Amino acid sequence: MRGLAFVAPIAITVYVCYRIFDAFTIVDQFLRLSVPGLGFALTVVVITLVGFLGSTLLARGLITALDSLIDRLPFVRLLYSSTKDLLNAFVGEKRRFDTPVLVPAPDAPNAKAVGFVTQESLTRFGLTDHVAVYLPFSYSLSGRLYIYPASEVVRLTATSAEAMAFVVSGGVTESTRGA
Repeated sequence: MRGLAFVAPIAITVYVCYRIFDAFTIVDQFLRLSVPGLGFALTVVVITLVGFLGSTLLARGLITALDSLIDRLPFVRLLYSSTKDLLNAFVGEKRRFDTPVLVPAPDAPNAKAVGFVTQESLTRFGLTDHVAVYLPFSYSLSGRLYIYPASEVVRLTATSAEAMAFVVSGGVTESTRGA
């Protein structure tokens, strides 16, 4: 069992990395590249370049125009804005998962749950003293949004990365702070 505990994380990591790398062979085939992995490298370079250029004033105007165009397409607007908001919550300029908190667990009266404040003010819904808290599920990329009275939300001193790793791992990840 100890061997499995050692080998399994390595094997799974190597397998997932291989599958991601292998998926980019489609780019190699599409661009008719003869060097395996060149499509992966090219994709990383293009995404990095787009990210760099996307922060310039010229690109921001283009992005605003694209957003305005997409806002006119009903289904596309929903898909685009949801995806954009989700990605921006983690890596964008308007990060939302940066305030880890402890709240009463929704399904266990004497337990607590770790979550992230995503909205400090809910006055637009008539809830002046409430905040929105996202509770991610362990071993998953999903979660639930709950509305809590601000008085029931306890801010944690952990970083958002530490709190997310703790929740997603089911509480088995130890803090690397001070290591």
